[in-house]
Amino acid sequence: MKVTIENIKGLNKDIKVFIDKKTMNNHMDEKYEKIKNTVNLKGFRPGKVPKEILKRQFGQAIFSEVLDKVLKDSSTKALEDNKIKPAGQPKLDLKTYGEDKDLEYIISVTEFPKVELKSVESIKFDEYSVKIDPKETNKRIGEIAKSQNNFKDVADDVKAVEGNSVIFDYKATIDGKDFTGGEGKNTQLILGKDLFIKGFDKQLVGVKKNDEKLVEASLPENYPQKEFAMKKANFICKIIAVKKSEEIKIDDVFAKNLGAKDLMDLKTLVSKQINDEYKNSLDKIAKTQILKEVENFKVDEIPSNLVEEEVKVLAQGMSEDDAKKSRKIFEAIAKKRIKVGLVLNEFGEQNKIKVTEQEIQAEVQKQLRMMPGQEKMVMEFYKKNPQALASLRGTVYEEKIINSIKAKAKANKKEISKEEAEKIIKEYQKQEHDHSHDHDHKEEKKADTKKVTTKKDIAKPKTSKSKETKVKKVSKK
Repeated sequence: MKVTIENIKGLNKDIKVFIDKKTMNNHMDEKYEKIKNTVNLKGFRPGKVPKEILKRQFGQAIFSEVLDKVLKDSSTKALEDNKIKPAGQPKLDLKTYGEDKDLEYIISVTEFPKVELKSVESIKFDEYSVKIDPKETNKRIGEIAKSQNNFKDVADDVKAVEGNSVIFDYKATIDGKDFTGGEGKNTQLILGKDLFIKGFDKQLVGVKKNDEKLVEASLPENYPQKEFAMKKANFICKIIAVKKSEEIKIDDVFAKNLGAKDLMDLKTLVSKQINDEYKNSLDKIAKTQILKEVENFKVDEIPSNLVEEEVKVLAQGMSEDDAKKSRKIFEAIAKKRIKVGLVLNEFGEQNKIKVTEQEIQAEVQKQLRMMPGQEKMVMEFYKKNPQALASLRGTVYEEKIINSIKAKAKANKKEISKEEAEKIIKEYQKQEHDHSHDHDHKEEKKADTKKVTTKKDIAKPKTSKSKETKVKKVSKK
């Protein structure tokens, strides 16, 4: 294989690859040898089909397979041997090819630019820790206690009022006839919440234990049996119990019911929970500060093909005219975004930062916990969308890079109160909101979440034939 570099223009260059016909014929012979033992042709024993017969029957298909493999292997080797890291998909232009011919093609490639990494120790950011007042912790525990239902039976002659829990059996009919789903046992309603059938529970106000109450209500529009939807039904309700909510005593027993060792342990856990709620928002502010400083790092040149791809993302959903009007704004946003991605990626490569499968799965599990009841749907989404999983990998990769920079950069550590944290977060959100009204930022919001550009994920080169070539199209596997 002979490789020459030509037409160098900035980050763009052409790589001419030449493979003589003898080598190509050897590849073809290897393929014929490989398939002849698997081919069954009438009149020939397995493995004894002459090469000429195979050539007539399968020559074109075999050549297409061989050509695809040679292009893939030789283009990858040509790039690796010349230490060229493509930014985006290289394009292949076939100049000469065919059975019993030399192979000559051009790889048109845009390289990643050189990135000068400043010392990340010079990066400054604010690292906050929030001191939680014990009163705040006690207040949160009190709210948790209030949200817990602690119902106790009332005396048999006490009438149910709003806020009480009523437990009952019921049998319902429509026009005097039974219907599917018209019977229930030990049904529990908290009066006033109206969670069963609209207007149902208010008719139970005033009932006592052992009462029998007739309730009239229209079945909901989304009733499972469509033929009964919106029909008026009569419910005969047999009241089993009336319960009143009592204030929960906040003690060790209460704490243990919530999974803590004791009340002191619960206070520690709740205090940490409150701190974490603020920490997530404050960490976003720190990340923004770091990314702003990363923008000052030097990148020789931004690859034009990456800018073009990013502009297309920014213009998604816009009319052609609107996209043209916003072109300059989009280009500026794209260049800034790509520059930050290139710097972070270079830092990741120099520091050998990798993302493991365990980390990807941990991130998926984190998302599952955030969407209770929809776990199956989330898992199906990632199984059916490899791009979404790749995007998730990019997010994890970027977070690892940011955390690594944080560990080396200058952290301005501050312990602040909850009130100070709220003020800082509010000011940051206001700045973001004000910025979102700027035209630049509004358009930027149309794009997907920023991803780090990874040099490892080089797509298969695109192949295009020159006009002089008249051989049939190469099959794509």
